[in-house]
Amino acid sequence: MKVLLVCSTGGHFKALRQLHPFWKNHDYCWVTFRTAPTEAALKEDRVYWAWSPTNRNLPNLIRNFLLAWKVVARERPDLVLSTGAGVAVPFLILAKVFGSQTVFVESITRVEQLSLSARLVLPFLDALYVHWRQLQTNHPKVELIVSQL
Repeated sequence: MKVLLVCSTGGHFKALRQLHPFWKNHDYCWVTFRTAPTEAALKEDRVYWAWSPTNRNLPNLIRNFLLAWKVVARERPDLVLSTGAGVAVPFLILAKVFGSQTVFVESITRVEQLSLSARLVLPFLDALYVHWRQLQTNHPKVELIVSQL
C-alpha cells in the first residue's frame, strides 16, 4: 500500500511519527514543512516540502493546492493519512478526488470542538479519529481512539 503522510510541524509531526507502527511497512512519503527538526528526522525518507505558514495565507494555500495536485498525481497514494493542520486540507481534498482513502487523526488537545482543518475536510474523509467521546457524540462519522495509558 502507498501511504502519503501529511502534517505540519511540531506536535502534528510528532503525532504522525508516533503512528510509525502502522505505516512503517508500507511504501510511504511525507508532506510537511521544512524545518531543522523535520529535515533531521526525515533525512532518509522521501519528502515533499510544503509552503508555510498556512494560517490566513492565501498565496501559500494556492501553492499547497498546486503542490497537492502534483504530489497526489505523481504518487497515486492508496491512503492519505494526516494529523493536521492547515497543510492537510488541500491534500485530503485532492486525494479524495483522485480516489485515495483519506484519514484524519484529530489532535488529542481537541476536546470540545473539532479543529478547523478537520471540519473543512470532514466531507472528504473516509475516517476521522478523535480522542474524546464528546467529539464522537457530536459527529456521527467520527471514530473514537481509546488510548492505552
